[in-house]
Amino acid sequence: MNISQQVNTIGNAFMDSLKKILGKKLYGVYIYGAAAFPDKLPTGDIDFHVILTRSLTENEKLQLEKLHESIAQRFPPLGGELDGYYILLKDTVKKVPPKSQMWKRATDTSWALHREHILAGRCIVFYGPDPKEIYQPAEWSEIETALYGELDFVEKNLQNYPDYCILNLCRLIYSFETKDVVISKDKASEWAIKALPQWKELIKLARKSYEHRASQKDKEFMSSEVGKFLEFAKKRVQSQTKE
Repeated sequence: MNISQQVNTIGNAFMDSLKKILGKKLYGVYIYGAAAFPDKLPTGDIDFHVILTRSLTENEKLQLEKLHESIAQRFPPLGGELDGYYILLKDTVKKVPPKSQMWKRATDTSWALHREHILAGRCIVFYGPDPKEIYQPAEWSEIETALYGELDFVEKNLQNYPDYCILNLCRLIYSFETKDVVISKDKASEWAIKALPQWKELIKLARKSYEHRASQKDKEFMSSEVGKFLEFAKKRVQSQTKE
């Protein structure tokens, strides 16, 4: 079973159970990002928004926790990587990043970026209306704030996920320079290999690591160089925002 088939199988199982648990509270189920349009690099997780008409009860939260455990057990390993937000419909029209109804009300800090991806068609509708009936286009000021939030996450996790950080820095540089945020880590890193030749070996290693082919020596090299790439990226971004 290829990635697209896995995502569809997991998505349908997820949606069917959500309908049973939530009933009329369920307004929409949308999977977006790499899982919606797989690239050459492996899909590490399944990003989702579940849109709700009303707040969750404590009993519903418990049932949803069990649902996620069940999906993880039934569809390993990707089923254990459902990563998303349960959002109230009334909050989707707001520019302020919405708080999830689950998991200590985590905030979708990349709300502007996710909206742009979804509205550009990088989305699978498993339940509910056309996303254009729900999501509003983001203004550049919102997008820029979200991009800086991603940059902050990278800076805090350099040694935890050096390959992810390198690839996401490629995407951040591309997005600031082109004002286009609807791009995957795969496509952005391919762009960066050509646009930033001084970093091409590091970027190629990050891609290799993402494909689970990196040696210990490769990983050590990435860990030693990712900080330098971050500093380069920050200066490159700053030069764009000053223009």
